[in-house]
Amino acid sequence: MATQSNVVSVIAERYASAVYELADEAKVLDETAADLKSLQEMLRESADLQTLIRSPLIDADAKAAAIEAVLAQAGAADLTRRFIAVIARNNRLAVLPATIDAFLAELAHRRGEITAEVTSAQPLKQSQLESVTNALRSALGSKVTVDAKLDPSLIGGLVVRVGSRMIDASLKSKLQRLQLAMKGAQ
Repeated sequence: MATQSNVVSVIAERYASAVYELADEAKVLDETAADLKSLQEMLRESADLQTLIRSPLIDADAKAAAIEAVLAQAGAADLTRRFIAVIARNNRLAVLPATIDAFLAELAHRRGEITAEVTSAQPLKQSQLESVTNALRSALGSKVTVDAKLDPSLIGGLVVRVGSRMIDASLKSKLQRLQLAMKGAQ
C-alpha cells in the first residue's frame, strides 16, 4: 500500500511535469520558475497561506479564490495562474509545495544544474553567496544553484547539502563534537 508521502510525491511530480511541458512549449520556463520560487517563498513566510492550502476545513472554491488573489497581487504570469487554478479546482493545493520543488528540480536537471542547499545562522551577503557558489562550482565541476536557508540554531558557520552529501561546518555541530569528546575523556 502506498504511503501518504509517496502519493503526494507522485501527484506533485505529475503536476510539475505538466507545467514544465507547458512552460517549455510556451518558452516561459524562466518566468514560470521565478513565479514558483516567489510563491514558494511566500509559503515559507506565511503561516496563513500554509493553513489556506492545507486545511480541509476551507472550501475548495474559497481556496481557489484566495490563491488566485495572492497570485494576482504577486504579479504572477498567466500560465502560472492558470496552472495553480487547475490544482486548486482539483482540491490539490496541499501538494503545491512538493509540486514547486519537483518543478524546480526538473528544471535544474534538464539544464544540467546541481542544487546545493546552504544553511547558515545569519543571512549570507551577496559576496558570501557568490564565494560559496564559486567554491561549489569548482568542487563539483558543474553549474550550481544555491538554495540559501536560515537556521539560527547553527550559531555560526554553514551546513551544505548536495544530493545525499552533507558538509556540516556549523559552530553548533563543532560544540556538540567537543561536548562528546569531553564526556569521553572523563
